[in-house]
Amino acid sequence: MAKTYTVAVVGATGAVGEQMLKNLEERSFPVGELRPLASARSAGKTVRFRGEEVVVREATPEAFEGVDIALFSAGGGVSLKLAPEAVSRGAVVIDNTNAFRMDPDVPLVVPEVNGSKVWEHKGIIANPNCSTIQMVVALKPIRDRYGLERVIVSTYQAVSGSGWQAIEELKRQTRAVINGEEVSCEVLPVGKLSKHYQIAFNAIPQCDVDQENGYTLEEMKMVRETQKIFGDDTIRVSATCVRIPVLRGHSESVYVELKEEADPAEVRRILAEAPGIIVQDDIAEQVYPMPLTAANRHEVFVGRIRRDLHNPKGLHLWVVSDNLLKGAATNAVQIAELLVSSDK
Repeated sequence: MAKTYTVAVVGATGAVGEQMLKNLEERSFPVGELRPLASARSAGKTVRFRGEEVVVREATPEAFEGVDIALFSAGGGVSLKLAPEAVSRGAVVIDNTNAFRMDPDVPLVVPEVNGSKVWEHKGIIANPNCSTIQMVVALKPIRDRYGLERVIVSTYQAVSGSGWQAIEELKRQTRAVINGEEVSCEVLPVGKLSKHYQIAFNAIPQCDVDQENGYTLEEMKMVRETQKIFGDDTIRVSATCVRIPVLRGHSESVYVELKEEADPAEVRRILAEAPGIIVQDDIAEQVYPMPLTAANRHEVFVGRIRRDLHNPKGLHLWVVSDNLLKGAATNAVQIAELLVSSDK
């Protein structure tokens, strides 16, 4: 009889938590018992899994008794408090927050890029930031072939990166603008900030809190996480992260400087052969990735592949992926699949 696992999903009623449940079911992960966990406010609600309604329990230390794998996506504060409690009770934690990503004792894993790192865990494995995940998946085959010295990335990020409240705010604001009604702003750019701006028909060049160096935390996540995932702190990364009025699917304009000159045709070939990537790159036929067509897909889509006009070792890419799936839930479940693969 095939081995099964008790799996907890912390933040099961949130945008990413919901996708984690769907992924576990759709990918036929060997769940023996599902334990959906959330805040006291959400305890008692139900989530649907394999055709049945499962009651959500409050996320407490005791809730992790007997859990084998715990998927966390309920905010950094919750992870800092409860992840060690889960580990102390025998669970392996896969954390989707920023709480442990830069901890030197915690592997930061994208299976297509550095999947072997999962075996170095000491109870906690970190899921990278959504923007970082799709970019490093696209850059891995290129770096392997040509080397990588510098990355300049501008992101165009969907509101779902800020959760259900941001999704509802975009819908509400869009209706208000179209109907000529007053627009209320309560969520974006970041809920904890003192000022909020309209996202409908707008672009907000801030996806997280500001840092002392003039960048935002989201931008610095991309810098530090890229270097850690590739195990190379000499890669120079700069990022500008922008929130746009799209429901799901992050887009990125990525400029890289390589150690060798790259032939765009060869780049297309090696990307098309790489796991988890779909190349859509024919500008003459208007074939390129877009968030609308990448939504609800698990792959990373790459297009607009072209040489820089001035630097012979420069290359431009357009990278799109569903931030709730490969950028969060799918990557976490893929990590869990790696963990259990040795038990087969």
